[in-house]
Parts: sequence; structure tokens; C-alpha cells
Amino acid sequence: MKIAFSTSGNDLDAPMDTRFGRASRFLVYDLEEDTFKVIDNSGSRGVAQGAGIQAAETVVRSGAKALITGNCGPKAFLALASAGIAVYNTNASTVAAALEQYRAGQLVPAASPNVDGHWT
Repeated sequence: MKIAFSTSGNDLDAPMDTRFGRASRFLVYDLEEDTFKVIDNSGSRGVAQGAGIQAAETVVRSGAKALITGNCGPKAFLALASAGIAVYNTNASTVAAALEQYRAGQLVPAASPNVDGHWT
């Protein structure tokens, strides 16, 4: 299974980005292969509206079945849920720490968005 993480960096030691839609990048980790790839999200960062939906489309195209992020707004949450992608919220400081929380069963799927729309 692949998991996407919102981040501002390029590796597992990179800081988590608490914003989903306007995150700089997504690190997509493959649990079976123990590998990852980084996907640029700069196209979503500069738009006035719809950043969360564009970012959700990027995550869907990545093949991820779960997203770990700090915050996810209502439109992005709906787009991800519609695609069957579970959203997990965390306050972990790095991607590695968030991955460890997931592996340890410390994260639970979110039932709803945790911020209002147009959160920056």
C-alpha cells in the first residue's frame, strides 16, 4: 500500500507540511517495497481557490490509498474520500515520525475535515 505525506522536503527526515492543499510536495511511501518518491505540488500552491482539490487529484494519481497530513479542508477531504483515500491527521514533525505513528497504530482515519475551507 502507498501512503502520501504532505511535506516541504525530499526525504523521510523532511518536515511535515501541516497544510495539505498548499503543501510544497508529497512524499509517497510504498509500504510493501519500502521505497518512496517525491511529487512536486507547486501547481496547487499559487492558485487562489481549488488548491485542495488539485492536490487531492495529485494524490489520487500517485496511487496512494492513504494520506497523512496536518490539516485537510472540506473540499479536499471530500475529493479524497470519494477516491477511497483515508485521511490521517498528525502533528508529527517529520515524515519519518508520522510514518512511525502510522506503523504503530497511533493514527486513526479522520471522519471529517479538521479545518474550514481556504485555510492558510
